[in-house]
Amino acid sequence: MKKIAFLTGTRADFGKLKSLIAILQDATDFDPHIFVTGMHLQELYGYTLIEVQKSGFKNIYTFENQTHETSMDLTLAKTISGFSEYVKEMAPDLIVIHGDRVEALAGAIVGSLNNILVAHIEGGEVSGTIDELLRHATSKMSHVHFVSNHQAKLRLVQMGEIEASIYTIGSPDVDIMFSKKLPTLENVKAYYDIPFETYSIVMFHPVTTEFSEMSGYAEALVNALMSSKHNYVIIYPNNDLGSASVLKAFKRLEGKSKFKLIPSLRFEYFLTLLKNAQSIVGNSSAGVREAPYYGVPVINIGTRQKNRVTHSEIININYEEPNILEALNCIPKLERKSQFSEFGGGQSAELFLESLQQQGFWSLNHQKQFRELK
Repeated sequence: MKKIAFLTGTRADFGKLKSLIAILQDATDFDPHIFVTGMHLQELYGYTLIEVQKSGFKNIYTFENQTHETSMDLTLAKTISGFSEYVKEMAPDLIVIHGDRVEALAGAIVGSLNNILVAHIEGGEVSGTIDELLRHATSKMSHVHFVSNHQAKLRLVQMGEIEASIYTIGSPDVDIMFSKKLPTLENVKAYYDIPFETYSIVMFHPVTTEFSEMSGYAEALVNALMSSKHNYVIIYPNNDLGSASVLKAFKRLEGKSKFKLIPSLRFEYFLTLLKNAQSIVGNSSAGVREAPYYGVPVINIGTRQKNRVTHSEIININYEEPNILEALNCIPKLERKSQFSEFGGGQSAELFLESLQQQGFWSLNHQKQFRELK
């Protein structure tokens, strides 16, 4: 039986990994384990370890790698130390990591330096800020790649990755997006005490390469939200450098009738809320990934999602308050567009399992090779 170690540090990457863990837990040939760290263990961000535990998964291990004030480089170092001890004791056959967080890079470093096969989910994508550097660095430290589409595969090939090590499975969160087990909107509103009939979702994350401007950006957004006449569900940002400025600005919205602030949502609950929203506002990847599948209009602010997939229902604006307010005032007029399939059709878990069941997967050379473009 193959032992598989999944590393998760945020509510977002756990949502991406969830269907993959579930299908392996039900398979007879695999024994999944979960290393839970990062934002999952922070009270400020909702202590989402509880949601991991509620999912019914076995073999959950927790490691506290940061405080709210910890810098990203120290978080990387501490995660490497903790995860290294974990894998030496657990002895996994495969490490599975996702995306562009420092925890993912730590997992790739530990695996590659200990001669353990590393699989990276959703490599080969582009985005703004430090995330892109982390994603590409993680891909180069990984042996296997499970990508969301053909374009991502081509980027990895361009980066010198061996084509045989790249599996196109789509984005795993799409598996959950169209699940018949999503909660009803009534249950979600009751659980999080959301009083609005109509609402938009706001998710605004710090941009680490624009740290000195983040306070002004967040204030401009909050000013525009307060001037707008609509209802908003505000979800706390991630804990990257600059998050304190965003949270400080969001404090001004507490107790005001048009706003409901929530530190974190369970992924399935978030999907139901998103599916029924008038729009999603901010700079979250949910605006370029999940929202278009539901046809939900997107007001994308700033540079964080620069160069990522864009569609006609995504309105891109800068950080200036008048422009944000103008876009917010258009929310009732925004049209819901048809669904698209840029990131797969919801069979990621099945394709993931099929890949792991191939003998060729386990015979991939742990010694990384660089392939020149022909």
